[in-house]
Amino acid sequence: MQKILILNGAVPHNNSIETLNSSFAERARDNLVGQGHEVRLTNIAQGYDIDAEVAAHVWADAVILQFPVHWMGLPWTFKKYFDEVYTANTDNLLFTSDGRTNADPKRNYGMGGVLTDTRYMLSVTFNAPSEAFDNPDEPFFAGKSVDDMLLPVHKTLQFLGMKPTATFSAHDVVKNAEIESDFARFDTRIAEFAAEGSDAAAA
Repeated sequence: MQKILILNGAVPHNNSIETLNSSFAERARDNLVGQGHEVRLTNIAQGYDIDAEVAAHVWADAVILQFPVHWMGLPWTFKKYFDEVYTANTDNLLFTSDGRTNADPKRNYGMGGVLTDTRYMLSVTFNAPSEAFDNPDEPFFAGKSVDDMLLPVHKTLQFLGMKPTATFSAHDVVKNAEIESDFARFDTRIAEFAAEGSDAAAA
């Protein structure tokens, strides 16, 4: 059994996208609970206790972050969560420093995270079609991947010591949604995510 924290970053001003992201978060919870895992779900738009969220990160073996991509990054409500919860760092439970030392202040920035046994997964929704990524002929992203675009999110979590797993992305959800297909792919990815954790625990 794994302890898994799900952070639902759906925002309230766009009802269809909020509903979709909440559906992904709840689907992950239900699938994982059905497999026997212990799951906590934080719906960020409904409010949260900062110290409790720090404690939840310490408790978790793995964290799933579900959110709609807004202007190439996190919705502001989720960025606020990052700023409040991770900056609080109650009792240095998330990181002990920025990784540098007085003896060598130019090296090892970002290596002070405490959550080194914690995995994470990003699950995101886009208005952009999948074809906009990983294609040098598409001018906007010019061959960049979803993970390239989300690098600041990855690096925030890695600053805390967490280890990345494969990102899930649902595309074109505003104009050409393929919800049932996306749900099927998501169910497969969640099963893989759980299995990866079980394999890591057994190693």
